[in-house]
Amino acid sequence: MTVGVLKETWPGERRVALVPQAAAQLVQKGFAVAVEAGAGAAAGFRDEEYEAKGARVAPSREEVIQASDVIVSVRASAEGLRRGQTVIGFFDPLSEPARAREFAAAGVSAFAMELMPRITRAQSMDALSSMATVAGYEAVILAASHLPRLFPMLMTAAGTIAPAHVYVVGVGVAGLQAIATARRLGAVVSAYDVRPAVKEQVQSLGAKFVELPLEAGEAEDRGGYARAMDENFYRRQRELMARVVAENDVVITTAAVPGRKAPVLITEEMVKGMAPGSVLVDLAIERGGNCELTVAGEVVERHGVTIIGLLNLPSRAPYHASQMYARNIANFLLHIAKQGSIDFSGDDEILRETLVTHEGAVVHGRVRELLGEA
Repeated sequence: MTVGVLKETWPGERRVALVPQAAAQLVQKGFAVAVEAGAGAAAGFRDEEYEAKGARVAPSREEVIQASDVIVSVRASAEGLRRGQTVIGFFDPLSEPARAREFAAAGVSAFAMELMPRITRAQSMDALSSMATVAGYEAVILAASHLPRLFPMLMTAAGTIAPAHVYVVGVGVAGLQAIATARRLGAVVSAYDVRPAVKEQVQSLGAKFVELPLEAGEAEDRGGYARAMDENFYRRQRELMARVVAENDVVITTAAVPGRKAPVLITEEMVKGMAPGSVLVDLAIERGGNCELTVAGEVVERHGVTIIGLLNLPSRAPYHASQMYARNIANFLLHIAKQGSIDFSGDDEILRETLVTHEGAVVHGRVRELLGEA
């Protein structure tokens, strides 16, 4: 089986789906790897490194597609692929289910990395968690660079500098990494999540868990993600959270529900209550944003507060983001193609939950429901 690696064409995308080390892992297991020339350059990986690990570098995109059985991508696309090929990557089929029809029309078998089940066997393939780790780190670095004060407490000859206070809303993988990074920089950190079960994780990182007197009921779904709550819950949550937001120099929001618009947690009134110079980083902006003032892809100032809505934060650290994603991809490929080919007729949960299209049809149950094809 030949695995093809294409240069990403999405605007601003600097990651690559396979790094040389992951290519070597596949070659050792009997796969052939074809890489489009320059595919890893933006992430810091030279063509010579791929060749040294046993991959073949091809001069054109068309040549890689022609030679490959499987195409691995960061941002998967059906463009230029031929019927019967397999493609693996991100394409957000729960938020944009119509994309699935493009792959089906092309006759391509498409696996969505966003749909990786959250089970123990699939942890090493969980690309969403890998990219959320990078995003959580980058959110804090962005906040620190825009905040007009230092993060750590410093004892200097000119007096004592008080530490910055950081509030993280949503304690998934990105939120936990944001907490850990802000703590390493010396900030005083607090965090909130609708799932009380994450309290111990927050405290284990040296942060304070903010408890709001709200009845969340079943706040977590089978996959470990936060459930969408009703508007009355979010309204009460905003009322209780306003005071906490006003007390902090940095607010980082990460609250998102797969396949849904992100809930609005920070209103304009809450932003007005923040001190001038404060910073808000909205990591949920790709799903609409947690703050009603966030502008997708931009850094704006509103009521004296800097609001950061930059997209695709993992691409800001493409070297390590690619390294993590490539490991997820390689582990996934080695799992679904153990015998050198993919058995689409099997009943493996990992394959079943991630396969969106096959043989010209949308086959994923949840995506079919969203398309009205159930």
